[in-house]
Order: sequence, then structure tokens, then C-alpha cells
Amino acid sequence: MAASTALLGSALMLVAGTLLAQTEVATPAGVYASTFSTDLMQLYREARLEDPQILASYAQAQAGQEHQREAMGALLPQLSFNAGSNRIHQDSDLVQRSFDSESYGLVMRQYLYNKAAWENYQKFKSLARQSESQALDTQAEASVELARRYFTALAAEDELQLVRAERLTTQKSLDRIDALYEKQLALITDQLDLKARVDLLSAQELDARNQASLSREALAEIVGRPVKERLNRIRDDLELQVSAHSLETWVHDGMALNPALKANESGVEAAGAALRSGKGGHYPTLSLNLSAQQTNEGYNNSLAPRTDSYVAGIGIQVPLYSGGSTSARVRGLYQDQVVAEQQLEATRRRVVKEITNAYLTANSNGEKIGANRLALESAQLSRVAAEKALSYGMVNAVDVLASVRNEYRARRDLLKTQYDFLSNVLILNRWAGKSPTESIEHVNDWLSPGSAGQDFR
Repeated sequence: MAASTALLGSALMLVAGTLLAQTEVATPAGVYASTFSTDLMQLYREARLEDPQILASYAQAQAGQEHQREAMGALLPQLSFNAGSNRIHQDSDLVQRSFDSESYGLVMRQYLYNKAAWENYQKFKSLARQSESQALDTQAEASVELARRYFTALAAEDELQLVRAERLTTQKSLDRIDALYEKQLALITDQLDLKARVDLLSAQELDARNQASLSREALAEIVGRPVKERLNRIRDDLELQVSAHSLETWVHDGMALNPALKANESGVEAAGAALRSGKGGHYPTLSLNLSAQQTNEGYNNSLAPRTDSYVAGIGIQVPLYSGGSTSARVRGLYQDQVVAEQQLEATRRRVVKEITNAYLTANSNGEKIGANRLALESAQLSRVAAEKALSYGMVNAVDVLASVRNEYRARRDLLKTQYDFLSNVLILNRWAGKSPTESIEHVNDWLSPGSAGQDFR
């Protein structure tokens, strides 16, 4: 037992001293033929021109502006022109004749007081602001979705390379065991365990390749073209941190800048204006009317000398009773206002929740990244030591498989934590009302330009 312990100690010291030289490289070729690379910012620029959701949001904001202009038109002078030409035949005891008549008229009406029309304009003015805020919110959400799919694609390709690298590493161990087995220095169970693991990893590699292709298709759906380039990856020379601002500062910014919250605030304003417009149905309307007419047709369609008439007047219309429909409409509009207010409150609470979750999760991920890196270094040492000890017959294949699995599990945990960190940073910026372009640029700075992919050693 003492001799075995001393031998194991010597083997571990040898492994620790020659770790870099003994670490085996598995750098498989990428699944895409393109030698060009792209990053998150480039795809974001393309998505702003191609993503149907973003394009629809632009159209929605423009439509809101036009609806506001339409409502404003009811407050401006209403001018109309009419003309007519008639062939008239008169037959009486005194006369029988036929003649042509012509008439031309120009009428202008300008409301001097119309509460319903004015409040209706205020409603559409608020709805236009709501459409603009909703468009900004849609664009912010689309940027987060693009980043999520970008990191999903990276994770899928990482998984493919991890599985392939783990298979190659396990295959090397299997080759050693095969050589030892031929010399009757290894057990058949070790050989079978390693072969079963290699076969399982080969099957997993096929599935990982399919997932990598599917993740690329998800990106193509947004940018409107196949994404064949290599995707830039996270840099290793930077410390990932959220910001120096406190959670309270982020929440304060979200309450002031979040576009979804602004959209709901405009919705409440629009509902209030609609309610006032409904109440305006009980108010009188006052209008100025001007008209000019030229005609040669007299009373009872009789022929008359051509006459020019000019009329100016003030008209007032007072609603008295409309079967109760105006009151019912006002009650319904009041309930609509209550709905809008409750939606605003729900959005306020959601903004606080989303900012808090993203802030705390991103900070936690930032701390986990350092711990995961240390765990990966330890797992690498453990795997190399186990492989060396296997060649001396001091451990069996099960121990080697466990060490290999631990190493690649640590790699997966590190990569996943990095992607989760960047995703939560974008979510935090999105709910805090930061510009999507600035958020994408900030995250894109953490990606390495021209990256050729991970080297899983």
C-alpha cells in the first residue's frame, strides 16, 4: 500500500510539472464553410432593416402620427364646393317652356366650440405618443431576442465542439486501453466502458450538429438571410461586470425611461381624453358658417336672373336627448380608463421586477464566472492526472471517464454563465429604458473581433 501511494504521488507530481505539454488538443473544424466572421452589432444593423416586428413597429408609429393628424382635421375649417346643372321643363296653364339652370356654391364651416372634437384630438395625440413608445419597446425587445438567439447559436456550436472534443479525448483514452489490453495490462471492463462512452458521444455529436444548424436558422429568421459566417465569441481578457450603479439607480432609470411604461402612461392619458370626449356629447357646439352661391334658378325651380348670394352666420347645436346612448358611452369610457390605469400599475410592477431580477442575476453570474474558471482549471488538472494514472494502471476507466465528464461539465458551466451574464445585461438595459443600439454596442465590445471559435483543450 505504501509503495502504491508513493507511486501515485510521483505520478501526480510528474503530471503537475508537465501539464501544458501533456494537455491534448481537440480543435475540430467548424460546421460552416465561410471564412468570414460577424458579430452581434452587424446582425443588429441588418435586423433593423429586415426584422418584420421592427418594420411593423415603424409603420405603427407612423400610423399613429397620421391618425393624430386626421383628428386635428376636424378642428380646422371645413370647406366644400358644389355645382349643379339641371334641365327644367315647366308646363302650366299660362306657360310651357324648358330651360337650363346652373348653380355654384362654396361653403365653409369652422367650429368655434366643440368639446367632443377637441378631446378626441387630445386622445389621438396621446395614442400617437403611445405608438411611438410601443415601437421603441418593440425594438428593445427585438434586440434582446436577437442577442438571445445569437448566444443560443454560440452555445449550440460550443456544445458541438465540446462533445466532439470530449469524444476525441475519450477515444485517446480508449486507444491507450486497447494497447494495454493487448498486452494483458488492462481489464476488459475498462475497454468496454470507454467504448460505450465513445459511441454515446458520437450519437450526441450528431444531435449537437443538428441543434447548431437549427440555431442558425433561428438567426436567419430575424435578419432575413442565411447566417453562414463565424460568430464572434466572448473575449477572455476582460472582467465581466454589470456597472457601478446601484439597484435603486437602475430602478429609478426604468421608471423614468422605460418605453413600455411610457406607452401605458400615454394610454392612460388617451383614455382620459376619450372619457372627456364622451362627456362632450352633452355639450353644445358653436360654429361659424360662411357661404357663397351663384345660380339662375329661382323659387320652385323657376327661371330667374343670375344671382350671387353671400351668407355669414353663427350656428349653435344643443343636444337634448339621444336615448341614453351618450351616458352609456361615458360609463363605458370610464371603465376603459380604469383598465388603462391598472395596466399602467401592472407595468410599473413588472419594470421593478424585471430590473431587479436582471440586476441580481447578472451580478451573480459575474461572480460565478471567476469561480467557474477556477473549477475548470482544477478539472483540467484532475483529468490529465487521471489519464496519466490510467497509463500506470493506478486507476480504472471509470475514474478517467468521470474526470473527463467533470472537465467538460465545467467548460459548459463557464460558457453558459458567460452567455447568461450578457443576456441579463441586455435585459437590464432593456427594462431600464436604455437605447437598444447603445446596449448592443456595449455587449458587442465584449466579443472578440475575428474570433475563429473556441479551442477546447
